[in-house]
Amino acid sequence: MNRAEIKALYRELYSEVEEILFKIDTMGINFEDNTDEYDPEVDTILPRLKYAKSEEDVHEIVYEEYVRWFEESVGNKNHERYKKAARA
Repeated sequence: MNRAEIKALYRELYSEVEEILFKIDTMGINFEDNTDEYDPEVDTILPRLKYAKSEEDVHEIVYEEYVRWFEESVGNKNHERYKKAARA
């Protein structure tokens, strides 16, 4: 599924998750004007959320997708930034 299809399917939820990731800025790439910087992660996180039964599940999904996109630079799974993203 491409980004346009994912945005059409998830609508407001896409924007909400995009905003959460941009605001929390887990990877330090928020330069105020690049609000789509976390779109690739949103594209892969959203379809997986339907399988989450708890905040811990969301935390695992978010972390796994960050590992997928950023590899080793994501740091410790238990870092507060990933927990904060999962809670939000």
